[in-house]
Amino acid sequence: MLGMFIESVLVGVKKLDKEGKIPVYSSEEAAGADLHSVEEVTIQPGERKLVRTGIAIELKPGFQAEVRPRSGLALKHGITVVNTPGTIDSDYRGEIGVILINHGDKPFEIKVGDRIAQLVIMPVILGDFSWTSALTESARGEGGFGSTGV
Repeated sequence: MLGMFIESVLVGVKKLDKEGKIPVYSSEEAAGADLHSVEEVTIQPGERKLVRTGIAIELKPGFQAEVRPRSGLALKHGITVVNTPGTIDSDYRGEIGVILINHGDKPFEIKVGDRIAQLVIMPVILGDFSWTSALTESARGEGGFGSTGV
């Protein structure tokens, strides 16, 4: 399935719970692999909860994983990832948890094995930060928070 892509990177997955599932790409060209819940959870309207996946991963240095919402959950139920994208650094070895919030008007039930988010593997480019006394001029300048339009 990875033949269409220029590069893939090996990601080690450790099962921490008997219900833990390896992330799976749902289509041939999907960028995100589905993450699954290992617990039953009900999220009330306006409430946020940390949902366990029962897995930990090992990434090569120079890579990160991003936890992103599933568009179907967002559209149909108002369920999304609060800190999207959630970042998993290459040196993190703990369980992947997904912080979900219910923006809908009904309680949302998650069952064991439900797809709750997606995991996208990305390269990392680090900034080399240094103090400067001045920044170069730009057309935008200091305009932010909607200054370029709606």
